[in-house]
Amino acid sequence: MKKLFVALITLSVAAVAVRADTLVIKGSDTLGAKLVPQLAEEFKAQHPGTAFNIAAEGSTTGIAAIIDGTAQIGMSSRPAKPEEIAAAKAKGVNFKETIVAYDGIAVIVNAANPVKGLTKKQVEQIFTGDVTDWSAVGGSGGKISVYTRNTSSGTYSEFKELAMKKRDYAPDSQKMAGNEQIASEVSKNPNGVGYVGLAYTKASGIKVVAIDGAMPSKESVLGKAYPYARPTFYYTNGEPSGLAKQFVDFTVSDAGQKIVEQVGFVPIK
Repeated sequence: MKKLFVALITLSVAAVAVRADTLVIKGSDTLGAKLVPQLAEEFKAQHPGTAFNIAAEGSTTGIAAIIDGTAQIGMSSRPAKPEEIAAAKAKGVNFKETIVAYDGIAVIVNAANPVKGLTKKQVEQIFTGDVTDWSAVGGSGGKISVYTRNTSSGTYSEFKELAMKKRDYAPDSQKMAGNEQIASEVSKNPNGVGYVGLAYTKASGIKVVAIDGAMPSKESVLGKAYPYARPTFYYTNGEPSGLAKQFVDFTVSDAGQKIVEQVGFVPIK
């Protein structure tokens, strides 16, 4: 009986020893649907026993999770807003912002759409609802269907900032939960138009249109020739420590940035 008791104790200690450390990461769909899971897989290969809990539900949710302490890393495709910074400080949270990749917000249309390029003015007119028919922008005619991200999305906010002069979206625009959902809807709708991050432009049934002659690419994003370029971020409460620090450091390392480029983002170095 004594031997059995000792054996059970030994098994219990072993179970505790191999119990996975879990890193909770919340926020941006742009980062969290493809890039961060692939970074996590490579990180786990190098750090056996590590587990990840990744929730990609929009940049706003990631920043909120750092404020309320429910995540160690918040993913965001936009900078924290002044009111978020104020809310954080009120709770004793001091945001640490780390740029992890650059991105271009690509405007996409259905693959059958004859439109190959738009001006910045036309993009503003389409997404605000000033222009509602493709014939007004060189298309073959048909009521434009606008697909956007939802309001918790950083891309939703950044596109308003970069492309719409902070104006509101068209009243009949349809809000989608993620980049992949926008690409899917545009691929099924000959009159559809939307926007996605660079990593999502290879979806079937869609094509990227040039903006004032510039296509989103590594070169045009870094050189700022593409008008809808933006950095993407991790947020932490102060300087990260422990597992969070290791993962942030891995993301910005040469190995991590190689994955950034492979997924379709633009590396920071």
